[in-house]
Amino acid sequence: MITVKYFGAIAEKTGSQTEEFSFADMSLHHLLSALEQKYQFKELSFSVAINQKILQDTANYQLKGDDIIALLPPFAGG
Repeated sequence: MITVKYFGAIAEKTGSQTEEFSFADMSLHHLLSALEQKYQFKELSFSVAINQKILQDTANYQLKGDDIIALLPPFAGG
């Protein structure tokens, strides 16, 4: 299973904080595209973390069956 965790405005948009997907051999880019179609959050900006490490290049990451993906809104200082 792949777990996706949602935070901030993304969690509000999806109506949940986590979602699990059956693992299929797919790229992170494919998963993010599917989530964008499902939730229409193209206007939201976010960073993507895999297993607690923020990725700069999401286009080439190949998902593994135990990955935990976090969609993180921009951080605000204070």
